[in-house]
Amino acid sequence: MRVTTAPPAAMAAAGAVCISSSAVLMALAATSASITALGRCAFALPVLGALTLIERRRGAQPMPTRGRWLARLAGVFLAGDLVLWSHAIGAIGAGLGTVVTNLSVLIISLLAWLVLGERPGRSLVLASPVMLAGLVLVGGLGGSRAYGSDPALGVADGVGVAFLYAIYILMLRQAASQRGTDGARVAVADPLWQATLGATAGSAALGFALHDFHLGHAWPTLGWLALLAITSQVIGWLLITVSMPRLPAGMIGALLLVQPVGSVGLSYLVLGERPSGWQLAGVALVLAGVLVAVGGRAGRAAPDRGYRRESTRIIRQASAASTGESVAKSP
Repeated sequence: MRVTTAPPAAMAAAGAVCISSSAVLMALAATSASITALGRCAFALPVLGALTLIERRRGAQPMPTRGRWLARLAGVFLAGDLVLWSHAIGAIGAGLGTVVTNLSVLIISLLAWLVLGERPGRSLVLASPVMLAGLVLVGGLGGSRAYGSDPALGVADGVGVAFLYAIYILMLRQAASQRGTDGARVAVADPLWQATLGATAGSAALGFALHDFHLGHAWPTLGWLALLAITSQVIGWLLITVSMPRLPAGMIGALLLVQPVGSVGLSYLVLGERPSGWQLAGVALVLAGVLVAVGGRAGRAAPDRGYRRESTRIIRQASAASTGESVAKSP
C-alpha cells in the first residue's frame, strides 16, 4: 500500500480492515476477557514504545503533559471496552458482537456535536439510517435465527461497548491532535503508545477486580493474542491514529463501520460462520452507507505532506517490527 498517496479517509479505512480481525482472533484465543484485553495491549506496548523512541531520535518531541494523560485516560476506557466486548462475543458470537458495538458511529457523532461543537455533515446524516439498517441485518436481527447463549445480555453488553468505544475514539483523537512546544511535531506513535499503556494498566486492574485471570492453554492462546496485538493494536490503530487529526469525528466513526463487514467475511472463512442472505444484504448496506458518508467529506481535508511522510515512515517501521525485518531510513 502506498501510504504516501493515501488520503486520511483511505488510511482510516485500511486501519478498520486490520482491526476487523479482532473478534475472530479473540474467539480463537479462547481465554478469559481480562487476559484477552491484557495480552492485546501488553504485546503491543514494546513495539509502540520502540517506534516512539525511534521517532524522538529523529527530532519528534514528546507529547505535552495534557496530551499524555488524555491518551492514557482514553486507554482506560479502551480496557473497559475490550473486557466488555469479550463478554458480548461470548454471549452472542463474533458477528453480532462486532456489529452491535458499531452503534458507536452515531454515539461518536452525537458526543462530538454536544461536547466539541462538530455538527454532523449532511452526508453522514443521510447515510446513518442506511448504516443502521445494514448493522441490523448483518447481526441477524432481521431473520428468524437466534444468536448466542444469551442474546439479550449480549446486546446490552454490546451497547455498553459502543459507548466506551466512542469515548475512547474521541479522547484519542483529541490527544493525537496535541502538538509539542511551539507547535512542533510529536511522534506519530506516541498517542497510541500512551493509550495502550493506560489500557494495559486498566486491563490488569479490571482483571484483579473481577478475578478474571484464567489463561487456559498457554499455546496457542499467547500466539493468537500476539497476532491480535500486532494486527489490531499496532498496525490497525496506527493507521487510524495517523488519520484522526485530519478527519471529522463523525467521519472516523463511519469509516470504522468497515470493521463489522470484515468481521463477517473472516468469520465465514476462519470460524465457518455462514451468513444468511439477509446478512449479506446488510453487508451491502453498510458498504453503501460508508461510501455515502465518505463521499461528502473525502475531498475536503488539505493534504499535509510533511505529516504524511512521517506517517509513512512510522507505518513501515511497524510492519518491519512485526516481521523482524530491518527498516531503511526514509529520505
